[in-house]
Formats: sequence, C-alpha cells, structure tokens
Amino acid sequence: MKLEEYRARQAKAMTEAELQAMVIDLAKRMGWTHFHTFDSRRSEPGFPDLVLVHPRQRRVLWRELKSEAGTTSPAQKVWLHNLKVVGEDVDIWRPRDWVSGRIQDELRGPKC
Repeated sequence: MKLEEYRARQAKAMTEAELQAMVIDLAKRMGWTHFHTFDSRRSEPGFPDLVLVHPRQRRVLWRELKSEAGTTSPAQKVWLHNLKVVGEDVDIWRPRDWVSGRIQDELRGPKC
C-alpha cells in the first residue's frame, strides 16, 4: 500500500470527535488556548467548532471541524464567510488535513 492510500484510509476512518480530540491535545501542547461549545443546542447555530488563540504568535484561528464526508450547514457557511470578510483566519479542517500534516503546520505558525 502506498503512503497516499494509507493516509486516505486513515482519514476516512477518523471521526470528527477523534479529530477534535487530537487537535485540542496538540494545540494545548503547542501553547494554544481554545474554546469549544460543549453543547451547542442552546447556542446560536453555526458558530465554528474551535476558536484557538496563541498569545505569543499573536494569532487567532477559527476552525470548523468536519469528517471526510461532513458538510457545512447554511448557518455554518454564514459564520465562516462573515469571519473571513472581516479578515479573520478561518477554515475547515478535516481528517485528511491531520494525516497530511497541514493542521500541525498551521498550529506551528509561519516560519520566520
């Protein structure tokens, strides 16, 4: 099996909850603080899954997490669009972004 095939299988098998747990664990170890709404049923719909803040890097990341097959709701699309319009660092992370190293690179920050 080639590396790309292995990564694709690994990503497909990963749930959103597993992705979230790994992202939060890594972010904490890298000095990020985070906010995640534990139970969003009584909150405004569409708010991104994670807000990550790194004081030393002076960065804030707004991230929606999805499984490989997950789709964004209309309310999520509005939030993501509006945050992007005002210049925030907003994106969607999926398991493929974890297995490729993209998430780790983004948390590490720009290379100086």
